[in-house]
This record gives sequence, C-alpha cells and structure tokens, in this order.
Amino acid sequence: MVKRTVTIMVVSAQILGLLIISGCQSNAQTGSALGALAGAGVGQLAGGDTEATLIGAAVGAGAGYIFGNESDKKKTQNQMYAMNNDINSQIVNVTNSNGSVIQVKLHRQGVGWVGTRGEYYATLPAEDQLRPVYGF
Repeated sequence: MVKRTVTIMVVSAQILGLLIISGCQSNAQTGSALGALAGAGVGQLAGGDTEATLIGAAVGAGAGYIFGNESDKKKTQNQMYAMNNDINSQIVNVTNSNGSVIQVKLHRQGVGWVGTRGEYYATLPAEDQLRPVYGF
C-alpha cells in the first residue's frame, strides 16, 4: 500500500511539473520552474521537513532563473544579429588562435563582397580567407 501511494505521488509530481513547464514562455521561467522542482526534491531528501523543502525550492528557483535568463539574453543577441543581417550583408565568424571569435560583417557590392576595412572579395569569403586580415 505504501509503495503504491509513493508511486502515485511521484507520478503526480511529474505530471504537475510538466504542466508548470509547458506554461513557461522563456528560458528564465522554465529554468526557474525546473530549479524549484529539483531544489524542493533535494531539500526534502536533505532535511526531510517542510522548511528544508521550501528552502531548497527557493534556492533552486533562483539558480534556475539565473541560468535561464542568461540563455534568454544570448538568444536575444542572436536575434539582433539576425535582424541586422539583411540580404546585402553577411556576417562571417573568424576564430582566432586563442579561441576568441571576431564577427566580420561583409557588404555586397556588385557581384562581390567588401569587408569593413575596404578589401574586395570576388565571392563570399570563408573564415580562412578573412583570418589574415581580421584574425590572429
């Protein structure tokens, strides 16, 4: 009987968690919900009482929100780059020897492409062609 009750409670908690997450509109909300659920579980296992569960849920929700919010910021930045990238321009990422990335915006001019330093390319240049000019 106890095993069946525990199983029902676990399945109910999973269903409730899925319902909560399905209503989230951003990664911050999803991270917060997942963090609260995970934190509540960890708090209950660690402390075994309501106070520990609530503290775990609060800490988990805060941590989840922080991670999700950073993901939202990155997504917004990527969308802004996409909006700035119209048909007559193209951004090429150049990875440097230290792992850093420089974004080079090229503009279409006639049948070719012009870099930000005024250099002309007959075709859209690849990263390897841009590295001597923009990278290190």
